[in-house]
Amino acid sequence: MTMTAGAMTDLATRRAAAAALIRRKRLLALSVPVVLAAYFIYVFFAFDLAGIAEKARGDNAVTLLSDTVSYKTHVTRDNRTGEITVAKEGERKGAWPEGQVPDWVAVSGETVEIALPDGHRVTFGPDNTAIYHHPEFGDIAARASRAGGVQIEDGEAGLPEFASYSSARLDIRTDAGRMTVTRNRTEVFRYFFGWELFWFTLDSPYHNRGVLEILFGPQIDPDRTNIAGAWHDFWTNAMWQHGAVAWAIFETILMAFLGTMGAAMAALPMAFLAARNFTPLMIVRQAFRRLFDFVRGVDALIWTILLSRAFGPGPLTGALAILFTDSGSFGKLFSEALENVDGKQIEGIESTGARPVQRYRFGVIPQVAPVLISQVLYFFESNTRSATIIGAITGGGIGLLITQAIITQKDWEEVTYYIVLIVVMVMLMDTVSGWLRGRLIKGKG
Repeated sequence: MTMTAGAMTDLATRRAAAAALIRRKRLLALSVPVVLAAYFIYVFFAFDLAGIAEKARGDNAVTLLSDTVSYKTHVTRDNRTGEITVAKEGERKGAWPEGQVPDWVAVSGETVEIALPDGHRVTFGPDNTAIYHHPEFGDIAARASRAGGVQIEDGEAGLPEFASYSSARLDIRTDAGRMTVTRNRTEVFRYFFGWELFWFTLDSPYHNRGVLEILFGPQIDPDRTNIAGAWHDFWTNAMWQHGAVAWAIFETILMAFLGTMGAAMAALPMAFLAARNFTPLMIVRQAFRRLFDFVRGVDALIWTILLSRAFGPGPLTGALAILFTDSGSFGKLFSEALENVDGKQIEGIESTGARPVQRYRFGVIPQVAPVLISQVLYFFESNTRSATIIGAITGGGIGLLITQAIITQKDWEEVTYYIVLIVVMVMLMDTVSGWLRGRLIKGKG
């Protein structure tokens, strides 16, 4: 069977088109990895990843990690008065009472011996001298004075890598501990694993008491029962402030709740005005849709800054910021849900002589309620996390406590504590919202 000239021409055209399509696909397959490689090269230089790697401080990372899972006991000598203080985390609220020191600190007149792990130790001597005894390197001696600053005996050239020195400061960091010497004070840090004083401070009669002793043992404080007294001292713990933290968590949840529910209530009636099947006038629909675009197009953090300028800091300002942003998101989602309702149910309600409000109540709301409830609960769960960041700006909730702990640059174990509480709070909100969705939408517990 011979092909006509027209058929041969058509076949050649198809072959050429197929060959061109194959070439385009090959070119696309090669161009995608090339574009990705070019993008990653751009990111490497634009964000100066090499410079970041050079600036990274491994010792600071180790110190930060240690601070999150342990606590420091500070032994401090005031180089002006000679006073010796021993305090956990260097705070007065965690200081040993006068005349008392831990068993690894020995005070004898102007001499103080501080034992550190692995054979390391520090000696505070007369005339503001301090000696770090390293079992391998040897002794590093320094003297602080108001006039001459910090002076070391063997000179800067003889210092090991774990020591840094200037005329104003000597800093020695080892795995066993740390010693710093300045004109005004000499300080030694020793790390211990755990969150000390988390339950009770040193001035509480329940400090270093076991759970069984508190619950079933004899009365410890003659003025209070063991359970009532222990609970009071735990709740009013001056260092960890459990009562204030619990209130901050409540403020964060309340901020998210007020913002989310307020946005849902404000967006629902406006969603009817933005839905095509409920508002025939296009100018009205477009006006409300652009309003939704505007309020949700500005991030909640921006609204937080603007509103805090207008109303001042506080949890209410954070709730209003969430309300502004979510009202636009809810308005868009609700209006789209309303546009997909089944008109037959509305017609059935209308045939009974129901008024417009009744048609919406019994013909529309039952159809969109599952979608609306699911979206509101999801946003509430998400806003619980967002309220943490917003609270850091507006001065409310757990976010404020995290900011304060980070600013001090020493309370990293408290930062870890707050982060753990936030994770637990989010997990709890996820569980509660899932249970509510099951009860309200599917009728299951």
